[in-house]
Amino acid sequence: MFDVKTVSLEWGGKTLTLETGRIARQANGAVLATYGETVVLCAVTAAKSVKEGQDFFPLTVHYQEKFSAAGRIPGGFFKRERGATEKETLVSRLIDRPVRPLFPEGFYNEINVIAQVLSYDGETEPDIVAMIAASAALTISGVPFMGPIGAARVGFKDGEYQLNPSMAQVAEGRLDLVVAATGNAVMMVESEAKELTEEEMLGAVQFAHAESRKVINAIIDLAEQAAKDPWEINLADNTAGMKADIKKLIGKDITAAYKLTDKSARANALNAARDKVKAKFAEADGQTLMTAIKVCKKLEAEIVRGAILKDGKRIDGRTTTQIRPIESMVGFLPRTHGSALFTRGETQAICTTTLGTKDAEQMIDGLDGLSYQNFMLHYNFPPYSVGEVGRFGAPGRREVGHGKLAWRALHPVLPTKEDFPYTIRVLSDITESNGSSSMATVCGGSLSMMDAGVPLVRPVSGIAMGLILEGDKFTVLSDILGDEDHLGDMDFKVAGTSEGITTMQMDIKVAGITDEIMRQALAQAKEGRAHILGEMLKALGETRKELSAHAPRIETITIDKSKIRDIIGTGGKVIREIVATTGAKVDIDDEGIVKISSSDVAQIEAAKAWILGIVEEAEVGKIYKGKVVNIVDFGAFVNFMGGKDGLVHVSEMKNERVEKPTDVVKEGQEVFVKVLEIDPRGKVRLSMRVVDQESGAELEDTRPAREPREPRGDRGDRGGDRGDRGDRRGPRGDRGGRGGDRGDRGPRRERSEGGNPDHIPAFLKSDD
Repeated sequence: MFDVKTVSLEWGGKTLTLETGRIARQANGAVLATYGETVVLCAVTAAKSVKEGQDFFPLTVHYQEKFSAAGRIPGGFFKRERGATEKETLVSRLIDRPVRPLFPEGFYNEINVIAQVLSYDGETEPDIVAMIAASAALTISGVPFMGPIGAARVGFKDGEYQLNPSMAQVAEGRLDLVVAATGNAVMMVESEAKELTEEEMLGAVQFAHAESRKVINAIIDLAEQAAKDPWEINLADNTAGMKADIKKLIGKDITAAYKLTDKSARANALNAARDKVKAKFAEADGQTLMTAIKVCKKLEAEIVRGAILKDGKRIDGRTTTQIRPIESMVGFLPRTHGSALFTRGETQAICTTTLGTKDAEQMIDGLDGLSYQNFMLHYNFPPYSVGEVGRFGAPGRREVGHGKLAWRALHPVLPTKEDFPYTIRVLSDITESNGSSSMATVCGGSLSMMDAGVPLVRPVSGIAMGLILEGDKFTVLSDILGDEDHLGDMDFKVAGTSEGITTMQMDIKVAGITDEIMRQALAQAKEGRAHILGEMLKALGETRKELSAHAPRIETITIDKSKIRDIIGTGGKVIREIVATTGAKVDIDDEGIVKISSSDVAQIEAAKAWILGIVEEAEVGKIYKGKVVNIVDFGAFVNFMGGKDGLVHVSEMKNERVEKPTDVVKEGQEVFVKVLEIDPRGKVRLSMRVVDQESGAELEDTRPAREPREPRGDRGDRGGDRGDRGDRRGPRGDRGGRGGDRGDRGPRRERSEGGNPDHIPAFLKSDD
């Protein structure tokens, strides 16, 4: 029933298996990739014809993680996979970016690539497996795909490169690098690094490329067994005559337009030239007009690229290594916790930093279960930033990708949670764009966090590099414009500190680049980053020592884990009371780390004192300030240490006789008390009379000292005493005469002033 074909190889200490012919047989190509116990199915379908009027390549990649793959049920109301998560969007882009340039120019058939994670072992990351499965499915599908590509993840620890490390291993090391490549050249790079040098990064890319070749050979072996017949397509270029005519018509206009340094003026001049072409072919059919417009764009690219390769002249007149003018401002928004306005040429970003407490962390529900992220970076690209009318709303794939790139650049220099226990959100709003708004986000985000008082390891700057490649000739461009990005062959972004690289991202529009090109691009990027960093530090040289007045303050204390339940209380009663009374937020983890936060320092101190009062042990002889919480006939109970209460007997309220406790105190009154005794059951006996109630100073005790108590351990004699007491109870049966007896007891109470303790309740009396 099934014509199953498989290939396997040992790779990075695990077996990688590619299988086809069993699942999704109606797709043009389908491959089940297994690495460890992580399994990904990728299916490719392609339209047999081009839609009428189609003038671009409609490739769509979808990556989806099934929660069942990890034995989990999705959270939320619907309990099923919904729209793409951020991770799914990013992995979809990882697959799309290296395969898109490997389709021939002029191929406009719609193609769907769907990769689904079916099994996840908790160790082998499925993104690399999905990239390999997609490459294999495209290779055997018969569509004109000029692959295959291989992919690999690289870690770096103790000077050694690691192939396909787990996320736990990545966290322990200094690098998380993903590379996709053909057999001859690198196609795509995505990374996060802890200040690696250019040589270390280049070595990691070369290591990944070498390992990717092993996967490419396995895909070729599978294709030799199971590939479908290649499509017959006719993509011959018959536009040479049309191109010559258009060049005569608007060639000089295009050359003049690209000498204009202002983006808007240049765009207007180019549009005027294109209008001439449209007018010339106005009587032609729609297909001819569309072809003429494409030829016009090709002519623009040839003129710009030729000028750069021949004379080193760029669109705006700069040299190949020159950076556009930079201006930075910080603290220009009055109510944000940190803000920066970063402008480089015609690219501008407003970046703000907001500090929050632990409850502001982002909850992520994924294959590994629930996790929490205390650093977020969100990037927005409104249409007005490029002077256009367009969609404005939820972020698209591009915005998610650009935001994650900036996140990777800044994440390695953040302080630890222990050193800076805040949730950090950086927001980047692009207000102008003409090349590399993601790197403007890196620069502005770094400055805004420094303005907010986030103690970064070092400030970070970023730069975008371009490439013009014709045969063996190439030119690397620093700080590319938008047009140089569109007309060039590479978008190579590098960000880092003065000590090393924190992220590197590369996308190629041609069939890969060589080590020589990458080495030169890294060298130019290093010089450019240093220049940009110097300009940034003119606005703010170091992180502010104080947080914004509007930012919450967080104080951390550590308590004994056995005291956690005392602070929380039954059903959370105590901690809710602390929060409601003081106004501060209180978070406690299982290790006894308590974080108290508020924008008002007084609220923090009040909550801290309350909590310390709960966990602190009372000391005999020490004076405390407390509050009367309950008054009874024989005294008053005083709360003097958060959750601790003690009794001030009526005899300990003043040195003179007190008729009723209410004559001295009332509920809610603050008093000073001294701890006289703590019995083995934890009951506390307090005194007010030996403390000055105005100042809290201890007073001399003028009462005669009480006789020492009989040791509690000698309980044997008490049996006899209790036996004798039985005779005393007999006469008490005559209760009718007790009224008179009580009347006679008045003088005895008068004698209590002299220190007679007969009126003290039984639980406070000595055992004799």
